[in-house]
Amino acid sequence: MNHEKYMRAALHEAEKAKAIGEVPIGAVIVYKDEIIGKGYNLREIDQDPTAHAEIIAIQEATDHLGSWRLNDCVLYVTLEPCPMCAGAIIQSRIATVVYGTTDPKAGCAGTLMNLLDEPRFNHQTAVISGVLEEECSSMLTHFFRELRKEKKRLKKMASES
Repeated sequence: MNHEKYMRAALHEAEKAKAIGEVPIGAVIVYKDEIIGKGYNLREIDQDPTAHAEIIAIQEATDHLGSWRLNDCVLYVTLEPCPMCAGAIIQSRIATVVYGTTDPKAGCAGTLMNLLDEPRFNHQTAVISGVLEEECSSMLTHFFRELRKEKKRLKKMASES
């Protein structure tokens, strides 16, 4: 599989999130060298804590295949999955997760813990990390830097009025 090609597709999804003010995280699911599911963060827009890129991509992929089992699929995501997404990945039987950058606050594919390789679960998922890591990391860093600048600007404006 061409991991960089599909991570670029996930980055494209992340750009969609960024364009609407969401945290820029994107995901795609690949089956037999075809993207069958795409998603990007919609938590703020939908006011839904489960509207993560991975969950949306999983829903689209299961609709495409007509099955909740995504056994032979690969999930590409720009940020390491959180506990909720790791659970959905296990439950949907995704074979492999490829992610761009680690999540030191909620990463459950190796950073804080690796739920995807927990032997007590009935399914384990292979993990490949660091694909286009710099691009994935830089997109998030830039987004949060700009968000902090904007909050500071608004605070300053409020104090001046």
